Amino acid sequence: MTRAVPVAMTIAGSDCSGGAGIQADLKTFSAFAVYGASAITALTAQNTLGVHGVHAVPAPFVVSQMEAVLCDLKVGAIKTGMLATSAIVEAVAKRLAPCRQIPLVADPVMIATSGDSLIAADAVAAIRRHLLPLATLITPNLPEAAVLLGIAPATNEHEQGRQAQALLALGCGAVLLKGGHGEGDHAVDLLATRHGLARFSRARIATRSTHGTGCTLSAAIAALLATGVELEQAVERAKSFVWEALRSGQELGLGAGHGPIDPLFAIRRLRPPS
Repeated sequence: MTRAVPVAMTIAGSDCSGGAGIQADLKTFSAFAVYGASAITALTAQNTLGVHGVHAVPAPFVVSQMEAVLCDLKVGAIKTGMLATSAIVEAVAKRLAPCRQIPLVADPVMIATSGDSLIAADAVAAIRRHLLPLATLITPNLPEAAVLLGIAPATNEHEQGRQAQALLALGCGAVLLKGGHGEGDHAVDLLATRHGLARFSRARIATRSTHGTGCTLSAAIAALLATGVELEQAVERAKSFVWEALRSGQELGLGAGHGPIDPLFAIRRLRPPS
């Protein structure tokens, strides 16, 4: 007897050190018992210290990967991450246009945790024009929101709310403007929808192990949407999941720079002590 397993697909770049990108997404899907499929948009040579090289996959082959998944698997949610070039953005958006019935979480990845740029300059305009109008939810951080809007980053929660509403006006279904780059004892994320703003706050964790935070959050939301959870509840649960992954990531002791968070914390806690 077969059983229906929820499926989520990630369209993103590969992080060879395993902390972010496709690797973080698939770990996160697994943590929610969701089957993960992928289309790789770029190969990166990176680790916890920085990005040392980016090799973009030709746009037609990105679409070929997407087609192979979408024509065979019943995908319940899709997330996009690093889309390195405008050609990739446009090709991905064109293929996703007929799939509006599938929830799309677009994480506009632009800069790695190390501060290194991950996409070409003209890709930003392509994301704004072609991808955002297709998205059920976009999940920018404060610097990414500023780039998308062409203004300075928000410096307080009031400005953050106004920028979330401005991004919503670009045509996406909802905006989760993440406050992890802000100040204060709590990291505040604001969810802007047609119904108004919802606030999600968690105590800030003082840690250098933050690699993959944004990827993990957007992947967690996509995984939950694939299982049928409503958007606001998916955001709340994903936020709690990432907070636990950040806390657990401090204990991994991986890398000499910004270490990865730990999306497999729940599995690790089941492991018997050595």
